[in-house]
Amino acid sequence: MTPIEVEELGKYFPGKEGPVRAVDGLSFSVDSGEIFGLLGANGAGKTTTLRIMAGLLTPSFGRAVIYGYDVAARPEEVRARLGFLATETGLYERLTPWETLSFFARIFGLSVQEGAQRAEALLRRLGLWPLRNRRVGTLSVGERQKLSFARCLVHDPPLLILDEPTAGLDVFVARTAVELILEAARGGKTVVLSTHDMHLAERLCERVGIIHRGKLAAVDTPEQLRDELGGEDLGEVFFRAVEREGLSLDDANSVR
Repeated sequence: MTPIEVEELGKYFPGKEGPVRAVDGLSFSVDSGEIFGLLGANGAGKTTTLRIMAGLLTPSFGRAVIYGYDVAARPEEVRARLGFLATETGLYERLTPWETLSFFARIFGLSVQEGAQRAEALLRRLGLWPLRNRRVGTLSVGERQKLSFARCLVHDPPLLILDEPTAGLDVFVARTAVELILEAARGGKTVVLSTHDMHLAERLCERVGIIHRGKLAAVDTPEQLRDELGGEDLGEVFFRAVEREGLSLDDANSVR
């Protein structure tokens, strides 16, 4: 079974001058064990797409199917099979890292023993074991991001959906995030991530979808896109794909 099938997916939001299409007819699929990247500038529609895929938003049209479940019809089945990393950590500041992972392990149906084993393994892997009994509110930004990754992984889901997983992180924490993503894929997990960091996408993603103004400008491997569009790196490929669709490069100036 193909883990992810997205078909003509769209999402409207109300605007002052009428509905705004944040996502406009996206279609793509993702294979098992693949790292697939959605690339685009801020405001391109990446986060909205991922939130629909995670069952957190209802599409206005089209559909997303995760492991055979339509996200609009069976969001609870979808959420049970994925770990979702948002740009905001959304952690409870009064809890400790140990309490946080234990809580989410119970939500996903793990036994107390299983939850404890998973929590300890993840906290040790991420270097958070010495901080396991500190309040989350006292942790640094990087420590919180590591804990957010652990929360995504605590129930060992087959699919990870990661929204800008390295944004705002220092080089050391970003490296840990990259290692976790690669480990997850090597372990057979499917990973979908969004980023506007072309260097990160070049390093991690087996295939990418270039998204601009809610539309897909291109989908393929970085190598195939370079062959098709030219350019020395994925950043240049991005701009050429946007140009090919007749979109202004001025609208893509936040890509790096």
